Amino acid sequence: MSTDASEPALSDVAAGEPIRSLDPSIRSVWMIKMAGLSVLLFLPALFYDLTHLFSPDSWLPFGVLSGTVLVGATLYCLAWPRLRYRAWGFALRPEEIYMEHGVLQHVRTVVPLRRIQHVDVSQDLIEREFALGRLIVHTAGSRSSDVVIPGLPLPEAEEIRDKIKRFILEDPLIEEPV
Repeated sequence: MSTDASEPALSDVAAGEPIRSLDPSIRSVWMIKMAGLSVLLFLPALFYDLTHLFSPDSWLPFGVLSGTVLVGATLYCLAWPRLRYRAWGFALRPEEIYMEHGVLQHVRTVVPLRRIQHVDVSQDLIEREFALGRLIVHTAGSRSSDVVIPGLPLPEAEEIRDKIKRFILEDPLIEEPV
């Protein structure tokens, strides 16, 4: 079977709703958070280098450990957010939320709107500075009962939350008599 470049992806055909990307500024948010984590890894390496500067039993020359951590962390902070951004996509469909994410392990998640118990929009300090929010969907069930869509502009996250809320309130489950 040949695939034509003009044909939509299988997930688009099956759903009819195009897969949407996250807001591009989420890359900066992820980069800032990873830089903070990298500093926490760099400081112990620098401490080791400084405390073993004149030690004859040092197993590494001065600066090798902290330099390696610094170069690795810099590459990680620059490359990983870009890869992660390219791997993320979602769609709000009439009966479900569809998500794709994952760089090393690609995950496709379908959340039936009927299984949603409640929906939150959340921001941390850095996301607030970029006017971004996370949509947190709490579903019935024990396995992966929270689904998070990061990197949405705050008004869009609130709009999606309100659409889901309307669906939940207007379309209750019809229970069968026992």
